[in-house]
Amino acid sequence: MSNRPLSGRRRVALALSALLGGTALVAVPMSAPAAAAGGLAVQYRTSASGATADQSEPWFKVRNTGSAAVQLSQVKIRYYFKADSASATYRFACSWAVKGCANVTGTFGTLAHPTGTADRYLEIGFTSTAGSLAPGADTGDMQLRFYQSSWQPVNQADDYSFSGAQTSYADWNKVTAQLAGATVWGTAPEGNDPTDPTDPTDPTDPTDPPGGGQALFDDFSYSSYTDPAISAHGWNVRSNSGGPGVPGATWDPSKVTFPTVSGNKVMNLETSTAGTGESTRQTEVLTKSMKFKNGTYAARVKFADAPKSGPDGDHLVQTFFTINDLKAPMADDYAEYDFEYLPNGGWGEPGDILYTTSWETYNPDPWQAVNQHTESRQSYAGWHDLVLTIDSGSIKYYIDGQLFGTHDAQYLPERPMSINFNQWLIDLAGQTSTTARAYDEQVDYVLHVKDQVLTPAQVSSKVAAYRSAGTAFVDEVPTP
Repeated sequence: MSNRPLSGRRRVALALSALLGGTALVAVPMSAPAAAAGGLAVQYRTSASGATADQSEPWFKVRNTGSAAVQLSQVKIRYYFKADSASATYRFACSWAVKGCANVTGTFGTLAHPTGTADRYLEIGFTSTAGSLAPGADTGDMQLRFYQSSWQPVNQADDYSFSGAQTSYADWNKVTAQLAGATVWGTAPEGNDPTDPTDPTDPTDPTDPPGGGQALFDDFSYSSYTDPAISAHGWNVRSNSGGPGVPGATWDPSKVTFPTVSGNKVMNLETSTAGTGESTRQTEVLTKSMKFKNGTYAARVKFADAPKSGPDGDHLVQTFFTINDLKAPMADDYAEYDFEYLPNGGWGEPGDILYTTSWETYNPDPWQAVNQHTESRQSYAGWHDLVLTIDSGSIKYYIDGQLFGTHDAQYLPERPMSINFNQWLIDLAGQTSTTARAYDEQVDYVLHVKDQVLTPAQVSSKVAAYRSAGTAFVDEVPTP
């Protein structure tokens, strides 16, 4: 600290003097502690209190404890944490904020002097349109979250700023606040004053999606399958009979629900059976319009290896796919592009397998298929970021940011398609018990950007931008 031209208290006084019109140097004696001079206090709570979680959820309120208004654009808050691995990257999102998520920013940085409980930080800032805080006022709730780009669980137990016991708002000095560049609240991990230079770990340029592009985005923030917004937003919760799946099974819309998971709404598809066709309930949600063709398709999907109740072993298919209708056997304008996870095998496979398949056409009877596929025989239980891109030369499938398969131009679509999620049983041979059992597949969001090929990082950035802006649904894609 001694090699700096200004002490921490001196920087506070100068910053406040500039911000508050020159009165701070008189009002704040040099012997006063920095926190008392700052005029800000930060309250913290978490809504994800487990030692591990799908995402960290630090929620904040910032209060003006001074005697003059404070411009929020001059305020920065830092939450300190230890990365889950040296190569881990993170994404920020705002679920809800009194000041508006569009006015709250989040960036990540690396500490100059890592400690046992912190080597990264999340810095929260405000845009110029966030306004000001009057003396005694606070920002109200800022319900924030961040997660690994790979959507692997985060370990919070060793994070400097985390407290699982802090489930109600209270002053929290393990986060820091800066006002006009000077630290005015909290204590950083040892040797890491927030005014020190740091290295950004998540620059926005490489991940920013290109401008333009008509998009569909849905956060699945619905109340139930009967919510009129589902149909208004162009979705059909299937109830009509027919394949695929077990003969005699019912496509049951009541098994599509929208629970809150870690503070975030998801779409849950439940499939159940008691070992007969009549007892089998399958689920599917699809767009009513076939208007999607080239571009980027993305969804965050949670696959399950085991049932949530009852005996395991059914030949289950959990999916995210696009498709159009087969006009005639072997019609060459058919198209279908699948992510299909079989947690208990099926189709001749003995165990876990994930397929990505690009279809040119098929003949249902006798069966004949023209397609190209890529597969991986391992468990994919848990949350995964699934990205499909289609341009004029190839079809590419990505899982958790990594290229999974590239398929040839001969399988490119000739007609627009719908976007679908379903969960169904191939047969009842995997588990012959008549004991009832049920399986869940969950979907966090879906995104399509027309005629633009985005990288997985750009997909994450675009989704985070929608959520930061408080946008739960948008559909700009024109109907042909």
